[in-house]
Amino acid sequence: MAVGAAPGLIAPPAPSEDRCFARRYADGLLRDLGRQTTPAPPREHPAVRAAISGLHWLTGAADTPAQVCPVPLAAAADGTLAALRSLPGGAALDGIDGAALLTERAALLGLHRQGDRSAAGACRLLTCRDGMLAVHLARDSDWALLPAWLEREAVTDWGHLEQHLRGSLQAPLLERARWLGLPVTAVGPPRRYAPWMQPDARLAMAPATVPDRRPRVVDLSSLWAGPLCSHLLQRMGAEVIKVETRQRPDGARQGHPAFFDRLHAGKASVALALETAEGRSQLLTLLREADIVIEAARPRGLRQLGIHAEALLAERPGLTWIAITGYGREGDNAERVAFGDDAAMAAGLGWIMAEAYGRACFVGDALADPLTGLHAALAAWEGWLRGGGGLRALALRDVVGHVITSAGVDTPWRARAQQWQRALQARGLMPQPPVWHDPPGSAAALGADNARLLPPRAMPC
Repeated sequence: MAVGAAPGLIAPPAPSEDRCFARRYADGLLRDLGRQTTPAPPREHPAVRAAISGLHWLTGAADTPAQVCPVPLAAAADGTLAALRSLPGGAALDGIDGAALLTERAALLGLHRQGDRSAAGACRLLTCRDGMLAVHLARDSDWALLPAWLEREAVTDWGHLEQHLRGSLQAPLLERARWLGLPVTAVGPPRRYAPWMQPDARLAMAPATVPDRRPRVVDLSSLWAGPLCSHLLQRMGAEVIKVETRQRPDGARQGHPAFFDRLHAGKASVALALETAEGRSQLLTLLREADIVIEAARPRGLRQLGIHAEALLAERPGLTWIAITGYGREGDNAERVAFGDDAAMAAGLGWIMAEAYGRACFVGDALADPLTGLHAALAAWEGWLRGGGGLRALALRDVVGHVITSAGVDTPWRARAQQWQRALQARGLMPQPPVWHDPPGSAAALGADNARLLPPRAMPC
């Protein structure tokens, strides 16, 4: 399929073909990119991959046995990594377990399944008058916005919030959340969302020859999805420059240092003062020297700094620009905020679990983040190999939605869950807790590479 056409979907697998899902998923991703290769992901049943990786162990209520999610999420991670590994340079990824990337943070932090609370605890499923919402309040600023969101007095705890929501209608709550920048979404059935990637229609039709140098990656993203993308590119040989602001560095620096090291060891660190003209000029210089740019801001964020992806792509035809958002870069949802847990609920995972077990619950730990990071790495590396991939946009919700649709939107989820439970029982396999592997080194200190990578300041006469 020509790059620039709408990516397609693999046909939903029959039960007897479940163990081939990862291979078929990888083939589908590569066809979307105009590539024909022979990836070789694990040929195991999706339920087995999820059980071994810890995904099932993280799914369900805390006081009940782990629940089998009937969506092949772990197998999709395996397939995406296999597709990336099949490209030139991909052999450097040998030894990485795609499914395990979805759960390694939970292993490090000692997270457990909590049913209608996310494993990390910041996102909850709450009932309003005419439906259910996933409300993610991870930041102090989110709690400060609650009076404006609810149009009531201050709300100080989850119990108080839950009482207010019971009498409120869903539609106005969602609309106000969008305007305020609160990560709130409706929990509803899955449907066919946008493709996993929106490619630039201006891309060349045929891949270019493999470059004879390592690409330079400028990573403006934070937290998990974008940093995982650049981590995988670094493993494949890219030079990665992590760019942060001094006033607002990556929030993950305040989390567990081992997880930050896991994603950022070996990357250069540049810290800029983007509130100044000099800082914005330095950022523009870095972007003009990049082969791949990764950013995960709402579209207006960079535009307010005078950075326009489309203008830089016109100036640099060899550039691949990876834009990660919650719901896409265009339309009414472009400015909506999303994190991994609520984006997965927006894609339909909570509704699927309710169909399978009678009650909605979270699946894994913020899995839209690592799943999107894997897909973004594939889009970025293939774009660079092509000689310039243009603008390639991925949305957290749509990546999860693509996996669901690839498994079959109209799947009888309860029957699928029971079938997969029987497949595990036949193997005598119980859901395993996730496993953490220590990082190979430490991440650079904030701004450690400024002197080496930024142009020297002009000295006054």
